[in-house]
Amino acid sequence: MTTDNADALMNAVAAGAHMLDLTLDPAWLPSVRANLEVSLRLGKLVDEFPLPDDHEPASHFKA
Repeated sequence: MTTDNADALMNAVAAGAHMLDLTLDPAWLPSVRANLEVSLRLGKLVDEFPLPDDHEPASHFKA
């Protein structure tokens, strides 16, 4: 992760904490950033997974 990306993540953590009126203990910031990195990496995998336009989001069950 580049310094710019790390700074952007920490800015996002700070902005989210501010919006939610949360006080974050500075000791927890590395763990919060690591969790956000994993969440973003997994989200990218889901977003990049190719699906045909005609696929349905879920199975259709008929009784």
